[in-house]
Amino acid sequence: MKRIFVTGISTDVGKTIASAIIVEALKADYWKPIQAGELDHSDSQRIVELISNDKTIIHKSSYELKLPMSPHAAAQLEGITINRSQIREPNSNNHLVIEGAGGLLVPLNDDDTVLDIIMPYHKVIVVSRHYLGSINHSLLTINWLVQKGYEVGVLFNGSENSFTEQIIAQKTGVPIIGRIDEETRIDKAVIRKYAERFRPSLLSFTG
Repeated sequence: MKRIFVTGISTDVGKTIASAIIVEALKADYWKPIQAGELDHSDSQRIVELISNDKTIIHKSSYELKLPMSPHAAAQLEGITINRSQIREPNSNNHLVIEGAGGLLVPLNDDDTVLDIIMPYHKVIVVSRHYLGSINHSLLTINWLVQKGYEVGVLFNGSENSFTEQIIAQKTGVPIIGRIDEETRIDKAVIRKYAERFRPSLLSFTG
């Protein structure tokens, strides 16, 4: 069974929506290793609200921090040190979608970043959202992962920008999973629509 790590080129690019679509498409389990902020409506709870299948198991986060900040800062203010060895991947006989916090180099403590909890056997899907500077952020993120030896795919989120999408695809050569349009509403029906649309490319990517 495959482990798919979902990261973004920045914060607020749509990682949770993308994760919900991937979870629904593969009927995979879901795990958010570190949740920072919004504990009353966490990303894990959002996934529950958005998926329709009855196979997915939502695994408990290793760290649940109250403050909506970078994990290292939230932890420090709460008197906690995030220990990478305590971030243990849950046992699962199913595909597992793992949602990161922010981007690749978001710090977890004085030494570790999100990149340090992406295992060599993880396949990585990068969520890219179009904004001024997003090409640079996308290329930096994707190329860094490729140089580290990861299998990488890209999922675009937001209104189409063919110039941006083409140059990212051309310069990285990684598979493009698809694009989530700028939807006025995100609900179960929308997640199912994209799950069906992206399932073939996701199955091809995961092998």
